[in-house]
Amino acid sequence: MSQKSLYERLGGYDAIAAVVNDLIPRLQGDALLGRFWQHRGEDGVKREKQLLIDFLCSCAGGPMYYTGRDMKTTHKGMQLSDRDWAAFMGHLNAMLDAFRVPQAERDEVVAFIQSTKADIVEV
Repeated sequence: MSQKSLYERLGGYDAIAAVVNDLIPRLQGDALLGRFWQHRGEDGVKREKQLLIDFLCSCAGGPMYYTGRDMKTTHKGMQLSDRDWAAFMGHLNAMLDAFRVPQAERDEVVAFIQSTKADIVEV
């Protein structure tokens, strides 16, 4: 018997959507990271949430097709720093705690997110 995908072990689309819907407001309300959403309209934030859900579902082995840009293109010019990344990771870990993500899945999620750092952090 083959092991279930990370997508299935995380709870599928609804669970990943719930996580994203928790994470984005955390980031928007952060004193350091909130600047990236300061002049974004509601529709833009909704689109960003959906793209993030699709991206995470697709990368975790789910049936979603991600139609957005790659992480390097998406974050180019935003001047994200290691300090920004550390703040983001703090929120990610708090969110994983809040949703009681089991350790094995948590480790996979964190490893995947860390693998995107080189494409996101510029300074």
